[in-house]
Amino acid sequence: MASIRRTQSPAYHDRPYQNGGTSFSVSSPSQKLLSNGKCSSPLPFFSSYGVGIRRFVAGAFLQKYSRKVWRRSAYRCLVFFLLGFLLGMSPFGEVEDIKSQDFSFEIKPSPVNVKLDPESVVKREDFVLDTVNLGVERQSKTKERFSFIPKKQIIVVTPTYNRALQAFYLNRLGQVLRLVPPPILWMVVEMNVASMETAEILRKTGVMYRHIVCTKNSTNVKDRGVHQRNAALEHIEHHKLDGIVYFADDDNIYSLELFKSLREISRFGTWPVAMLAQSKNKAILEGPVCNGSQVIGWHTNEKSKRLRRFHVDMSGFAFNSTILWDPKKWRRPTSAPIQQLDTVKEGFQETTFIEQLVEDESQMEGTPAGCSRIMNWHLHLEARNLVYPRGWLLQKNLDVVLPIK
Repeated sequence: MASIRRTQSPAYHDRPYQNGGTSFSVSSPSQKLLSNGKCSSPLPFFSSYGVGIRRFVAGAFLQKYSRKVWRRSAYRCLVFFLLGFLLGMSPFGEVEDIKSQDFSFEIKPSPVNVKLDPESVVKREDFVLDTVNLGVERQSKTKERFSFIPKKQIIVVTPTYNRALQAFYLNRLGQVLRLVPPPILWMVVEMNVASMETAEILRKTGVMYRHIVCTKNSTNVKDRGVHQRNAALEHIEHHKLDGIVYFADDDNIYSLELFKSLREISRFGTWPVAMLAQSKNKAILEGPVCNGSQVIGWHTNEKSKRLRRFHVDMSGFAFNSTILWDPKKWRRPTSAPIQQLDTVKEGFQETTFIEQLVEDESQMEGTPAGCSRIMNWHLHLEARNLVYPRGWLLQKNLDVVLPIK
């Protein structure tokens, strides 16, 4: 096959020839433009602009292997990038040109020609939901649920001593106090030393308690309970405990309704107590006679009426603890400490103590209304002359063992 090959010789401008000729050059308008820098065209502005573009293209692409030209191209790209970024960020209009109606989100339904029966048309009023009222009602119900009045603390004072049925009485009273809603404080007072057995019972009851020791020497059994109660009163006054003080002996019987009514007392409250007579063949009442919550009389007999001012049992009254350490609040005539007296005869500790708390029946509150219910009992059923077992445990349960036949 014959191949046609078209060769194009490069132009060597400075190469001498053998026949003595000189190099020739092909002149063109572009070469003349680049060499002379002059333009004979009638549009010099566009010609110079074209020359600038050609120089840029030649510098950017034709000489790409040159290190200086590469840096120059990078600088130019960076300049053009920054210029484009600034142009893109600059606003081309004013904010006022944007009107609110250009961004309307209102959805307009397409018109539909539907004929409705006038009787089946429901007024719009029936479908209006008053959400604001519902929120207010829910908020008010929430406030009612979380708004509560804090309960008064009940301070129960119990003097105790070592005897055969002490564990039984303390456990029974502790289980009753465990059912009383808090806050409640059980102050158990012992003579001379706090026994380990009593402390163990108090821990097992689950009731908040304070184990107090009365260190005053007393040889008389009658004055023992008086000194123990005075030790508790001094503790309340010293620590300024706030609550309703109630003297609860461990051998009495109490109802839960009694402790509920104690929180309704503001200053001094009293109620009738059921007890057995000395002969133990009949029950008698000792306490107030009330008209509503006003004390108008007392359950008593002629002999006791002549001797005592207030006819009430030790477990038949309670009072506010602030009377002990805040005399200005209750306008007490003296700031002397309030204590039970050990110089009076047995059976008169109650009336002499109450005379230090109130002046007369007008400062008392009968509870419950009309003093018509018995809430605690003082029975005196404890058997006497029982041997006290060491550690409250019998070392030998059975004295006689009978064999099985």
